[in-house]
Amino acid sequence: MFKIVLFPIDMSAEAQQASPKVAELVKFHQSRLVLLSVVEPVEPDVAGDQQTSPEAVAALLGKAKDVFAQQGIDAEAIEREGQPAFVICDVADELNADLIVMGCRGVGLIEDIQAESVTTRVINLSPCPVLIIP
Repeated sequence: MFKIVLFPIDMSAEAQQASPKVAELVKFHQSRLVLLSVVEPVEPDVAGDQQTSPEAVAALLGKAKDVFAQQGIDAEAIEREGQPAFVICDVADELNADLIVMGCRGVGLIEDIQAESVTTRVINLSPCPVLIIP
């Protein structure tokens, strides 16, 4: 049913907590798993942010691939730069993904925060179903 599963990851606890469910889903459906890390463009005065450095992103993707490999899942990794919600949806469209799986920070009841969340934007813009793992 889900041939291609896109799993956008960052350094958040929510992404790490979603990993077991992603593995379970990918194994059950024998899906192709694509990991995506989106780096937001950095303002010059904020340069050097350790979470968005190329090395940090490469380490994050490598670690995630290792975690899935230990479970017998061969994951592909993609790194892109841009606004996360738009990039996630663009990549899902490029891959013809059947499902996007995302962790969620759980701030959903506060309208102002919810309207600004990457998760909400992805849900509204996605070319395919989105599974949110709280």
